[in-house]
Amino acid sequence: MGFAPTPYGHERRGSRAYIPRHVHDRPYAALVLAGSYEESGSRGRFRVGPGDVLLHDAFDAHLNRFQSGGARIFSLATEAWPSSISIAHVADPDDIVRVAERDPTEANLLLLGELRSKAVVHYDWPDILAADLIGDPGWRLDEWARKRSLAPATVSRGFRRIFGTTPAAFRLGARARRAFRMIAGSDLPFAAIAAATAFADQAHMSRAIRALTGATPGSWRRSNSFKTEAAP
Repeated sequence: MGFAPTPYGHERRGSRAYIPRHVHDRPYAALVLAGSYEESGSRGRFRVGPGDVLLHDAFDAHLNRFQSGGARIFSLATEAWPSSISIAHVADPDDIVRVAERDPTEANLLLLGELRSKAVVHYDWPDILAADLIGDPGWRLDEWARKRSLAPATVSRGFRRIFGTTPAAFRLGARARRAFRMIAGSDLPFAAIAAATAFADQAHMSRAIRALTGATPGSWRRSNSFKTEAAP
């Protein structure tokens, strides 16, 4: 499968620019230097401005909607971040950029030390659904809709408008990412990981992992290419 190039370094986006949903195969941090935008993806929906930092793990998917005035962003290659960290803030993003242009490794350490976690805001029910599916990818979508007094068709349309994908596809991606983290971060048997991540069986999990990452669970376990925090 193809992946979007990870946008290391400086990036400028124009007023009202839109980037469709895409996937990067490497983890990175996006520091907002100026302007503002909204990102909707595998970790939820975030509205960010100067000093905010969005943390992306390998194979996270997202789309971006930029506000009037666009934005300036600096993206820094990172090690895998714990899945519990999605959005944070730093007091002086320009200082991190200056260090990164000289020594990316030192910049990573500086960034890690200066990160201050930000509370995740749910702007509407699609954000709540995304959070619920990330927290428990075993959710039945018809049951979720019923509990919120929403029609299933309304849920599908409304979620896709915000996140650029259907709730069912988002749920499958959440399962696959959780399974991938467990494969890369533990020695648990694949069958046990499949059961823990709400897949019907190991074969179903393997197909989802391959669709997400381009490689099988066995290939990832043997290659040891990613060291991640195992999902709970």
